[in-house]
Amino acid sequence: MIEVGRLRALDAVASYGTVLAASAALHCTPSAVSQQIGKLERETGATLVEKDGRRIRLTEAGRVLAAHAATVLAALDAAEAALAAQRDTVTGRVTVAAFATACRGLLPYALHRLAADHPDLRTGLMEGDPHHALDLLQRGHVDLAVLDDWPEAALTWPPGIATTELGLDVADLVVPSGHRLASAAGPVRRDQLRGERWIAAPPGAICYEWLMRVLPGVEPDFLVGEFETQLTLVAAGLGVAMLPRLARPTLPAGVATVAVAPRPTRRVTVAWRAASAARPALRATVAALRESWARSYG
Repeated sequence: MIEVGRLRALDAVASYGTVLAASAALHCTPSAVSQQIGKLERETGATLVEKDGRRIRLTEAGRVLAAHAATVLAALDAAEAALAAQRDTVTGRVTVAAFATACRGLLPYALHRLAADHPDLRTGLMEGDPHHALDLLQRGHVDLAVLDDWPEAALTWPPGIATTELGLDVADLVVPSGHRLASAAGPVRRDQLRGERWIAAPPGAICYEWLMRVLPGVEPDFLVGEFETQLTLVAAGLGVAMLPRLARPTLPAGVATVAVAPRPTRRVTVAWRAASAARPALRATVAALRESWARSYG
C-alpha cells in the first residue's frame, strides 16, 4: 500500500516544481522529500520524476499518480473534517493566509478572540497577495484564506473552494490637504483624475491591476506596496492615491480624503476547501473574522 506521506511529497513536487520549494511547503528538508519520492518510485516500480535543468518534472507515470494523490489528500481532508465535526470541539490547528491589510486590520482581533474562546486551538498566519493565498489554500498548505478583489479585477474560484463574503471595502481618493480637490463639495468623477501624479501599488499587485482598468492610461510615478508609505508620500505632496478604507484606519496630518463616483469598492472574502467545511475550527475562525469585520467596518 502506498504511504500517504509519500503522496504528499509527490503532490508538493507537482505543485512547486522543485524539491527545495516542495520541502519549504512541507516544512521538511529537501533530502526528506527526495527520500520520499525515491521510496515511492520503488513502491510503484515506476520512474515518477526526471531532471529538467534546475527543476524536475513529472514523467507520464508521475502525472497519473499525482492526479490520484490530489484526490486522496482531498478525501483525507474531508475525513478529518467529518471526525472533527462529530467531536464538535474547536481543536487542532488553523493556518490563515491573508492579504497585508487584513493581516493588520482584521486578523489581530480575530486571532485574539480565537485564543480566548478556544484555548485548545492553535493558529498560524501567513501574509500573501490574493493569488498566492488562494494557491496555498487550494494546495492544502493553509486552511483558510482572507482575500480581496475588485469587480474590474475579480478572482476566479477554483473547483472545490467554498467562500463567504465579509463585505465591501470602499476606496477613496487620498490627496494632499492643499490639493485642488481636497475641498470638493461632493464626489469627484473619475474623469477628473486625469493628469494627476499617481502613487500606486507595484505591477502584479491586484490593486495595481484594478487602477489600470478603472483609469486606463494612468502611469504611476511612485510604485510602493505598503499603504502607509503611500499615505506618507501623499502627505509630502508628491501625488495622489486611491486607498481602501480598511487600509487607512487613521490619516496622517496634511492628507484629505475625497469620495469618488462611481464609488470604487473591493470585495473581502473568506475562502476554504469545501472538503474541510465541517471542521468546527474553521467555522469558529470564520465567525471570529465576521466579528472583526463588524468592529472594523460596522
